[in-house]
Amino acid sequence: MSLSLSADQPAVPAVADDGVWLECIECGETFAPFDDVRYTCDECGGLLEVRYADLPTFDDFEGEGQGVWRYADALPFDAGVSIQEGATPLYEVPRLEDDIGVEALRIKHEGMNPTGSFKDRGMTVGVKVAKELGVGRLACASTGNTSAALAAYGSRGGMETLVLLPAGKVAAGKIAQASLHGARILEVDGNFDACLDIVQELAGRGEAYLLNSLNPFRLEGQKTIGLEILEGFLADYDTVPDRIVLPVGNAGNTSALYKAFRELVQAGALEAEDVPKLTGVQADGAAPMVEAIENGADEVRRWDDVETRATAIRIGNPVNAPKALPGIRETGGTAVSVSDEEITEAQRDLAGEGIGVEPASAASVAGLRKLRADGIVDDDERVACLTTGHLLKDPDAAAAAGSDPEPVPADTEGVLEHLQE
Repeated sequence: MSLSLSADQPAVPAVADDGVWLECIECGETFAPFDDVRYTCDECGGLLEVRYADLPTFDDFEGEGQGVWRYADALPFDAGVSIQEGATPLYEVPRLEDDIGVEALRIKHEGMNPTGSFKDRGMTVGVKVAKELGVGRLACASTGNTSAALAAYGSRGGMETLVLLPAGKVAAGKIAQASLHGARILEVDGNFDACLDIVQELAGRGEAYLLNSLNPFRLEGQKTIGLEILEGFLADYDTVPDRIVLPVGNAGNTSALYKAFRELVQAGALEAEDVPKLTGVQADGAAPMVEAIENGADEVRRWDDVETRATAIRIGNPVNAPKALPGIRETGGTAVSVSDEEITEAQRDLAGEGIGVEPASAASVAGLRKLRADGIVDDDERVACLTTGHLLKDPDAAAAAGSDPEPVPADTEGVLEHLQE
């Protein structure tokens, strides 16, 4: 089944529940959304997407408050298990805008969500679905942010939470969050992809409800990032951005934004030719999506060995690639990889504008800078860069990228003398 920017409305199958159903992106098989726990297609094993009989336009969101649930008409429920997620800032960055050389540059800072990352948007929907299904235990594999969000939202929902992390590969700030929110933390002797393999097996045996982005309902909440960006640009520029640049790990956000834009096209709220170019950025040491885009491949080759200081995107097997690759190609976007040094430089640049992000977040700005230097991004483009996690998610990386403390004597004259040096 093609994931294209078609204006055709989906036909409503008999299995739809209140106008909502699940549909396989590969074979088109449909399923009732809440009759059973399901992550992939029963027939072919393909990824599932949530479909709606009625698709909203921007007018349907007016007067509906702030945050993820402002967009309830685009979601499976009127409300979820919520900690007031969403409504994150869309910052102006005038010095970066001039330095990179684009018409307009805005930073969508998802680190300003309750647990400090975009994952909260998916969890408010996903944990609600878990309660609807009546499952007893939530679980995820994580490079850190997913575990923090799942622990917080699971705690909010009064549910048991299990997180699997690659031992020694997750920033301390993220482990601390999962711990304090009461998750049971298992450190696996392997990388993130090994953790996800195990969680999928546990879910398949009915031992837990999987809330990684393989779960189609997770991505519904993440759609709202794209809706907020579009509304922000329409308010400030009377047009949508030409391009959205975002870090890519499991490719959930790329998939989610593409789905949001397809639904707006189907609803008649957005012309297909106006959809922003989705542009993915990975670290050089973990760039399977970039490899697939550059090679024109229909599938992503799993990288078993991945390494980058941008721990949140240290992923070698992006499970949402079948959704994300069409999103990049159909919107006229691209994908690029950047070095750890370029990521750190971008992290410092953002900090210079007062925006504190973890390394993976800064990959979007590093990628934009590289694409602009290569002439792939034009100087008249209006661009939104997505930053996905807060600076304090990885305080060690922030400290390494920043300036060192300077010891001084405990008197004013000594301080002044030091400053004069």
